[in-house]
Amino acid sequence: MSLPLRQVEMEPVYGLFHYLFTSAYGMFFRGEVEGQAQLPQEGGFLIAANHASFLDPPMIGAQVSRQLAFFARKTLWRGGFASWWLDTVGTIPVDRDGGQDVNAIKRVLGALKRGRGLILFPEGTRSPDGQLREPKAGVGLIACRAQVPVVPARIFGSFEAMGKGQPLRLGTPVNIVFGPPIFPSEYDDARAGKARYPLASERIFERIAALQEPQRPVI
Repeated sequence: MSLPLRQVEMEPVYGLFHYLFTSAYGMFFRGEVEGQAQLPQEGGFLIAANHASFLDPPMIGAQVSRQLAFFARKTLWRGGFASWWLDTVGTIPVDRDGGQDVNAIKRVLGALKRGRGLILFPEGTRSPDGQLREPKAGVGLIACRAQVPVVPARIFGSFEAMGKGQPLRLGTPVNIVFGPPIFPSEYDDARAGKARYPLASERIFERIAALQEPQRPVI
């Protein structure tokens, strides 16, 4: 069951689009949302979720009453309105083909230190079939360096609503569940050496995979 959002201060443009995406979710994709009480009300934190659609970031962000930051590949910055919008809402560009993007990591750590939340997708890219894929080490690297709580989230139905290479299907219910925060002592093993970041990613992704789809109440 969806809980009412406790609105907090957001920058004007972000707040406007948060309202629009929240309204669009309620009108065209309304499903069940559980676990919003698990989201921290202050301080930096990560949301780590599965990824099956371009709809995932705005749909998850619409359920969070705090302003979040997002990752997006650098190639989306092509000038014009799109680039302005990405910059204005605090999107962090990342070079997916350049290995470890040091500048992107610095910007992420800076946002977290300022008390901002950030959505990450451990799989790195959209699933081609809606099924969970192996996590990459990136989310573990950021979590271990930032030492912040990680809220696992799982989105159900977004692949059916607009999967990779598929058209948008309005009216498809999309369900979202947030799990209890995972703290650094649970995901970070500094003694693991080179396996530290992949291990952290695996531990975080296990919590995502364990989340069950919310069920609509029977009336």
